[in-house]
Amino acid sequence: WGHDEEIRLVKVPASEAVWSTWRRYCDAVGVPMGRGLAILMHRELASAVDEDLEGLAERLSEREARIVALENGLTKAQESVRVREVEVGVRERRLAEHQEKTPHAPLEKWIPPKKGRNEKCWCESGKKFKNCHGQHR
Repeated sequence: WGHDEEIRLVKVPASEAVWSTWRRYCDAVGVPMGRGLAILMHRELASAVDEDLEGLAERLSEREARIVALENGLTKAQESVRVREVEVGVRERRLAEHQEKTPHAPLEKWIPPKKGRNEKCWCESGKKFKNCHGQHR
């Protein structure tokens, strides 16, 4: 559990009033709530661990930029999926309409021609009937 680039979820007990005040503060400053909490936590702990806050802010900005880029990629992928779903829906409706218009003739069971065991097979494989399609009879 070293100091790697992990994202950890932390549950913080806070009243609705405290949470609402924090949300308004972050909105006013223009900082996402998670980033604001991370900065606040590191500022509070900075005196104890003597951490480089500027470097931390830079790393947080880089991480946030990566997350935004990933979210943008997901948004593009979601839009692509939505467009494909619409296209598939159109094709399904066209197919259903075509199937309704097409008359359904009953299928006749195909019966292969009668062949002697030593005659050439009807499938034109070149084999004798007994070694080809007659083998399973």
